[in-house]
Amino acid sequence: MSPQEKEIYFNVAISTSLVLFGFDGDKLRILLKKHDKDPYRGAMLLPSQYVKYDEATDKVAKDLLLRHTKEINIYIEQLKAFSKVFRNPLGRVVNISYYGTVKLDDKLVKYSENRGEVWLEYSQIPDLAFDHNDIIDYAKERLKRRVKRRPIGFYLLPEYFTISQLQKLYENALNREMDKRNFRKKIFNSQLIIETELTDNSSSKKFARLYKFDEEKYEKLSLKGYDFLF
Repeated sequence: MSPQEKEIYFNVAISTSLVLFGFDGDKLRILLKKHDKDPYRGAMLLPSQYVKYDEATDKVAKDLLLRHTKEINIYIEQLKAFSKVFRNPLGRVVNISYYGTVKLDDKLVKYSENRGEVWLEYSQIPDLAFDHNDIIDYAKERLKRRVKRRPIGFYLLPEYFTISQLQKLYENALNREMDKRNFRKKIFNSQLIIETELTDNSSSKKFARLYKFDEEKYEKLSLKGYDFLF
């Protein structure tokens, strides 16, 4: 390859962005932060980082995950490359995006607040910098498919949860309401959850039965998938 060809074909930067979905028991939320650099200074955007020439995008995504959650045992998955020519005013930048799912508790919310970050409702995302709205839209569609084929609630719900919380998670992810009786029937038929002797005394529906995931069945369904259609 000639020096001229190198100049033409190797003058492209790579970045990585991470769509983090968190569920607080009522609403599905996405982590955003304010951009503190030009271009788009002051605009909201996803956790992102440019990739060095000797870095793998998987490693950068995991670094972003650790930096923004202080956790490493969180499910993440690559989405795709976003490569519109003028997506970044600074020059040609191809973004290799990922998404992850986290249990959103008070500790993580406080950690995010201390970093100047915010967990916004899944359905109320504002206009973002670059093409990050497109990245989120794509991640939402991926999440919808995963909800129907993988038991991802394991990564979003606390260890013990109510059926109402599980239904709210699915309604948020699929962006539609579900019939309560039909949902319960499908969930119980999946044999994915186990009823416990515990009850929820923290909500308006006190004494609601708490459930947990059957980890053995979860592992099997995660590998082979299933059709969980509504």
